[in-house]
Amino acid sequence: MSKLLKKELEKIKNNLLALGAMIEDRLQTMGYAIENMDSKIARQIIEGDHEIDEAEVAIEEECLKLIALFQPVAIDLRFLVSVIKINNDMERIGDLTANVAHRLLIASKEKERNFIFDYSEMATRVKHMLKNSLDSFVNMDLELARTIKGMDDAVDKIKNHAYDMTKVFLKEHPDKAGYAINMFLISRHLERIADMATNIAEEIIYIIEGSIIRHT
Repeated sequence: MSKLLKKELEKIKNNLLALGAMIEDRLQTMGYAIENMDSKIARQIIEGDHEIDEAEVAIEEECLKLIALFQPVAIDLRFLVSVIKINNDMERIGDLTANVAHRLLIASKEKERNFIFDYSEMATRVKHMLKNSLDSFVNMDLELARTIKGMDDAVDKIKNHAYDMTKVFLKEHPDKAGYAINMFLISRHLERIADMATNIAEEIIYIIEGSIIRHT
């Protein structure tokens, strides 16, 4: 690998990690907004989504430029292809975080918020999954990447519990259907963020081993 290519790959890696840090910060802010039903912070999350979009486009353009200029092979090619996919997954996490914020904005208008579901554990698990995915990328840590799938299963169980609680609430309060559905959709968006973190871990395994483990 030429010194120039190595330098450019390291630059892309650092840019991707900077994007990851930005998204981690949004997830932290989102957790606070959920806990406090804070519409002001929810609006800030939505308004800042364009920053993530712009960073995602810039990273993808750099990856495509390196593929065209250097025609890398083996692990370097796997790295660039995976970075493009990880980059896209991170942008989706940004979108899903904004989706949660939208749901919060709508739900916060409800005067009687008598549907109570504690999303703090779910939000914490999702943030931890993304952190572990990013840490495994920094260190190319295969074992850490492999732990992410098990964490995803726990998030799925919490979402299913939220679904069951929503059904019970709707039977008792059919006039609150819109509010309840918006609250349930928060769990759906959080579960999808966990899926994206799992996708990132799978791409890291691909970089290291060269094996595709999706759908296995």
